[in-house]
Amino acid sequence: MEQTAEDEIMRQIKFSVPGQPFGKQRPKFSRAGQYVKTYTPEETVNYENLVKVMYQQAAKGKMFSQDAMLDVRIIAYYDIPKSTSKKKRRAMLEHKIRPSKKPDWDNIGKIICDSLNLVAYHDDSAVVDAQVRKFYSENPRVDVTILQIGGKSGD
Repeated sequence: MEQTAEDEIMRQIKFSVPGQPFGKQRPKFSRAGQYVKTYTPEETVNYENLVKVMYQQAAKGKMFSQDAMLDVRIIAYYDIPKSTSKKKRRAMLEHKIRPSKKPDWDNIGKIICDSLNLVAYHDDSAVVDAQVRKFYSENPRVDVTILQIGGKSGD
């Protein structure tokens, strides 16, 4: 009974993942005789674990209900290169110049949403709307907001 009450309270969660934005890497392959083994690169696994930990700290063990429809908003803040002029740095901080470098916006969204499977929601197919934006900041990080939209799908 308590779990149901918690599910109803969980309508929105915000959390940050510290450090440079990181994109989902492609799987790697290794050959063992005739067999090919597929595995996820270690850097991807580490970042996915960091995303999970940051979500769990913010959500305090709560999860969106199984029939929730979710909107995910991701803002990736990239570090400003040290060699940047003061004028260009100011324009970057005012969001007049935005990062058009790797990782790509879709790989950032993919690693965040994949990381939260069975942690924030039962499957990332529950995400029905999403946005990924890229900016510069003196505090590189990825800010994530997950919002349950509408009522439950059975309503």
